[in-house]
Amino acid sequence: MSNLFHENEFVFNVLFEAVSEGVIVVDENQTIVASNLAAEEMFGYTKSEFQNQHLNILIPINFRAGHGAHFNTFYKKSSARQMGQNSDLFGVHKNGNNFPVEVGLNPFKIGKKKYVMSIVINITSRKKSEAKILELNALLEGKVSKRTTELNNTVADLKHEIEKRVKAESKLRKALKKEKELNELKTKFLSLVSHEFKTPLSGMLNAAVLVGKYKKTEMQEKREKHLLTIKNKVHYLDGILNDFLSVERLESGKVKYKFSSFKLSKVVNEVIYNANLMLKSGQHIIYPKNIDNLDLYQDEKILELILSNILNNAIKYSPENTKIDFKINPGSESIIFEIKDQGIGIPSKDQKYIFNRYFRAENALTNQGTGIGLNIVKSHLESLGGTIKFRSIFNEGSTFIVELPIINKE
Repeated sequence: MSNLFHENEFVFNVLFEAVSEGVIVVDENQTIVASNLAAEEMFGYTKSEFQNQHLNILIPINFRAGHGAHFNTFYKKSSARQMGQNSDLFGVHKNGNNFPVEVGLNPFKIGKKKYVMSIVINITSRKKSEAKILELNALLEGKVSKRTTELNNTVADLKHEIEKRVKAESKLRKALKKEKELNELKTKFLSLVSHEFKTPLSGMLNAAVLVGKYKKTEMQEKREKHLLTIKNKVHYLDGILNDFLSVERLESGKVKYKFSSFKLSKVVNEVIYNANLMLKSGQHIIYPKNIDNLDLYQDEKILELILSNILNNAIKYSPENTKIDFKINPGSESIIFEIKDQGIGIPSKDQKYIFNRYFRAENALTNQGTGIGLNIVKSHLESLGGTIKFRSIFNEGSTFIVELPIINKE
C-alpha cells in the first residue's frame, strides 16, 4: 500500500483485500496510488506495476481522450456515483484484451488532498448471458409471430369460405358460429402465450443475471444451477411451441403417420425413463408386466407422444409419496393402456370438457400448462382408429384408458 494510507496501513490492507470487487484509488492527476488483489488479477498487473501509473493504462485507447474530461468534471463535483449508466464501459487487460466493466466512483479526502476510489466489476459473464437471453427472446418472438401469422391466415381463409356460402342461410349460421369459436380460441391462445412465455422468460433473465454475479472458480456449482434453470425453461418453451405446431398440423391435415414394427417394451422404457426425471419426492411408477415379447405395428413416435402426455400429467397432478400404476393389456383385436394415479382428480363439472382444446380444470389452474396435450392425444387416437376415456374422483385420482386397434403388417 502506498504512503496514502501509511498511518492506517493495516486497516486499509484488510479492507481492500477483503473486497471481492476490484478497488483502485487515484489522485487528482489520475495517478494510481492504491489497489487491491482483485483489481490486480482483473487487469493482469502486480501491485508494484500499478503504483504511480496513470489510470489510462486500464482504459482502451479509443476511450482515453473522453475519459480525461469526464474525470476532471467528476473530480470537481466530488459526489459518489455509478459510471456507465447510459453507456457501456470497458477496461483493458495488460495483454491488450478489452473487457466490459461496471464502475462505481467514490471521492474522499485525506487531509487536504482529494482522491477517487473506483470499484470495478468485470461483467463479461453477465454480458454473455444477456446476449444469450436476447437471442432466445428474438427466436421465441419469431416463432410466436410466425404462428400468429399462420393463425391469422387460417381465420382469413375461413372468412372467405363464409362469403362464398352467404346464400345458404343454414350453412352461413354454422360458419359464423365456427368463426366465433375460432376467435375465442385465438383469444385464449394469445392469453396463454402471454402467461406461459412471460413466466419462464422472467426466470431465465433472473438466472442469467445471477450467473453473472458468480465469477470465482469455486462458484461453478452455483453457476451450473442457474444455467440448468435457463436450459429447463428453454425446453419448456420449446415444448409449448411444438404443441401449437401439432395443433396446426392436425387442423390442416398435414400429419402423415409412419407405421413400423417395433418392440413395445422399447417405447415403454423410453416413456418411463423420461417420466422418471420429472418424479416428485417419493413418487414411483409401477412398470407394466409381461410386455417384453410384445411387438406392435403402429406409428412409434405418436404412441410415445400419447403415453408420455398421460404419464407426465399423472406425475404433475399427483402429490409426493404416491404411486402411478401403468398397465398394458393386449387382446386379439386391440391393445389397452391404463395409467392410474392418486392425484387431485378432475371435478365432476369439468369432466365433459377435459379433451377440449385450451381447457384446464379448475383445480389445475395453479400448475403450468396449456390445455392442449389431451386434445392432441385424442385427435391422434381418433385418426388411428383408437379411443381414450377416463375415470376420475375429485381429490382421489384419475385413470386414463387408451385403446388402439391391432394392425397386421400385411
